Amino acid sequence: MLRGGGGATGAGTCCWAGWLQTQLNRYHRFSLIPNKMNTLSLLRRFPHYRFLKKISFKSFHSNFTPGSLFPYTQSFNSICLYCTKWMLPASDLKRGMCYQATVDQQTQGLCDKEQRLVDKLYSGLIQGHRACLAEAITLVESTQSRKKEIAQVLIQKVLSYHREQEKLNKGKPLAFRVGLSGPPGAGKSTFIECFGKMLTERGHKVSVLAVDPSSSTSGGSLLGDKTRMTELSRDMNAYIRPSPTRGTLGGVTRTTNEAILLCEGGGYDIILVETVGVGQSEFAVADMVDMFVLLLPPAGGDELQGIKRGIIEMADLVAITKADGDLVVPARRIQAEYVSAMKLLRKRSKVWRPKVMRISAKTGESISDMWDKMTEFHDLMLTSGELTTKRRKQQKVWMWNLIQENMLDHFRSHLAVRDKIPLLEEKVLSGVLAPGLAADLLLKAFKDRP
Repeated sequence: MLRGGGGATGAGTCCWAGWLQTQLNRYHRFSLIPNKMNTLSLLRRFPHYRFLKKISFKSFHSNFTPGSLFPYTQSFNSICLYCTKWMLPASDLKRGMCYQATVDQQTQGLCDKEQRLVDKLYSGLIQGHRACLAEAITLVESTQSRKKEIAQVLIQKVLSYHREQEKLNKGKPLAFRVGLSGPPGAGKSTFIECFGKMLTERGHKVSVLAVDPSSSTSGGSLLGDKTRMTELSRDMNAYIRPSPTRGTLGGVTRTTNEAILLCEGGGYDIILVETVGVGQSEFAVADMVDMFVLLLPPAGGDELQGIKRGIIEMADLVAITKADGDLVVPARRIQAEYVSAMKLLRKRSKVWRPKVMRISAKTGESISDMWDKMTEFHDLMLTSGELTTKRRKQQKVWMWNLIQENMLDHFRSHLAVRDKIPLLEEKVLSGVLAPGLAADLLLKAFKDRP
């Protein structure tokens, strides 16, 4: 029989049976187990001798209590390895239970008012209420620690809903994420309005996350992108959300990824992320979208030198804007130059080679052709499996990006470091101390004092 952690056999069996029945009841609510059955009938469905043989030598951890949700890890892994075919695969069962434990731990820390707020935003969001979507993104963008915790509970609920909807959609992504970047004056906002109107007329729901640069001194932002898209902002099938960068490098805010998830939960199937047109750091947006589109003006001096190679390498499609009137000839010349330049770049996909085309948002020329190229890219990447792989890698990259940013904030606010920073900065500025030595002193103070 099963052994308890330092206790009697019967006590260990009782603890394990109670825990297993609790998980079964929880998964019946989420329809993850097809037939309702008690613990005894569950055990009968297993190959008894193999199942009991494997877990009878695995004792529960001495710290295990019924309220801790999980018994000793080795026992849990053994059970997962011997789940039968009628149940979820071991990895899915383990992932689902770990997710539910995470949600339970986060939800337990909310008061009734906060829980009601999360429930209201969640229900309104999945029903397509724009006001709830706007409030949810505002909550996610908050810098207050308590609101950040509430926002993460909401994000986890939306993520669960998002995963269920993808299963109903046969594993296909619910939305097409497109990143738009380019230098100032390239006509990004004008293109988005023309492009967005075309998509809404075809029955799509379009969400535009327009990121505005923040002042490095005052921290303020004009948030003027929405005022430049007057027609699209009045469209009921479009949602435009300007957000300040607050000094974040890479042209996107630190909460852009969460905002994309919320928009998808709200039923928007085309997500356009317009980034700050400041130069080479723009390619950070490529870590959170399916397709990266680079918009370039037809004139501006030494174009190939002005647009750095790093951002060109990340582009899946290059569009030469303003190809109308007197700028048609320069647009053709720039297109030819970029076609030649793109041939020298390393191929990033097995099924797609970046394209260069001319468009005009003013006349609408080639806007429809551009959408055809984008859908072709999406279909090829989805069929080959590269899109799924890309999204998984993006989640990992974004997790580590957030860890780095949060660690830097934690480092600056650390008690042992905070008081030393002004003095060491002054010594570095005066030339008394080398920057590397000052950094080592701060890191040593951070490590020595917990």
